[in-house]
Amino acid sequence: MTSLPACVITVSDRSFAGEREDRGGPIAVGLLRDAGWHCPDAEVIADGATSVADALRRAVARGVRLIVTTGGTGVGPRDETPEGTRRVITREVPGLAEELRRSGLADTPLSVLSRGLAGIVDPAGALVVNLPGSPRAVASGIPVVLTVARHVVDQVEGGDHS
Repeated sequence: MTSLPACVITVSDRSFAGEREDRGGPIAVGLLRDAGWHCPDAEVIADGATSVADALRRAVARGVRLIVTTGGTGVGPRDETPEGTRRVITREVPGLAEELRRSGLADTPLSVLSRGLAGIVDPAGALVVNLPGSPRAVASGIPVVLTVARHVVDQVEGGDHS
């Protein structure tokens, strides 16, 4: 199986400022690497729609095929990861975001507060998925993403529907 490029973007004002350790990003990176994706260490950026959109565009320009964000999906005043993501994706994949919320209910009823999106960036063919920032949400969300990520990449490249 070919190693495809992935990246993790942690969205957190406090982690960006060095006030708090990024705990979710390294979990996501480890799980992606274990699944055979080529994934550098997580990039930590500040909250905000513009910083998210800029980081996503940089990743797409590098040829990354799977981009996972952690953090900024809630209802707080600086939680704007979905807004930044919406600026970059061209097609939403709502079922994936819905499944992440549904499966998260096994861990916490607060998973329904995630406003995270999933979508495709055309014509690059990158899949972008927003996860909440908690380590537990990342650990339970990445396996859901991995169940479909390679198939999505194959599909956006015109692969068979098998």
